[in-house]
Amino acid sequence: MSLEAISEALQKGKAKDVTAMVQEQIDHGVTAKAILEGALMPGMDVVGRRFKANEIYVPEVLIAARAMTAGINLLRPLLIDEAVESKGTIVIGTVKGDLHDIGKNLVKMMMEGKGFNIVDLGTDVSADQYIEAAKEHKAQIICCSALLTTTMTEMKNVVARVDELGLRPAIKVMVGGAPITQEYCDSIGADAYSADAASAAEKALELIGAA
Repeated sequence: MSLEAISEALQKGKAKDVTAMVQEQIDHGVTAKAILEGALMPGMDVVGRRFKANEIYVPEVLIAARAMTAGINLLRPLLIDEAVESKGTIVIGTVKGDLHDIGKNLVKMMMEGKGFNIVDLGTDVSADQYIEAAKEHKAQIICCSALLTTTMTEMKNVVARVDELGLRPAIKVMVGGAPITQEYCDSIGADAYSADAASAAEKALELIGAA
């Protein structure tokens, strides 16, 4: 079973097949790094490109992402043993007062697909919670999501707290979500904005100079 077959199964969202094939590769002595970089990441790249091109939609992406997560769960302890360096650490969450998480979950999965270590704080996350987690996990990026115009103002508080504590440029702030625009990102002084999950993962790589 080839790495390409794993990539194709991931794109179709076949989590059980991905799990079985990843285990088979591990049993045959293929390194976790080779499976991650030769099958899972390329598979998620294809999903991301197709999502951006409107060839597939949120449900298909979520199914593919679950398949990727199934593979990564098998690889994670091996990657640690192999000391494979992650691209960086990102703290992600939906801002205080907002309980929507589909968009945030999509971004998380795309970023994992690019090799980032993700600390997911869930929903209703305050500025201080983002900052405490970023300091604890030595994150390079705080990623804030919002779906409501009434909660997007919380992003301004996150940026203000990061600046107050003198954490930039070591920690950068990314914003996104349905009501967010580049103009709003600029107005609150955030480091980056992305219109969709696939672009967010690419933007994160650019932000930490790993693109």
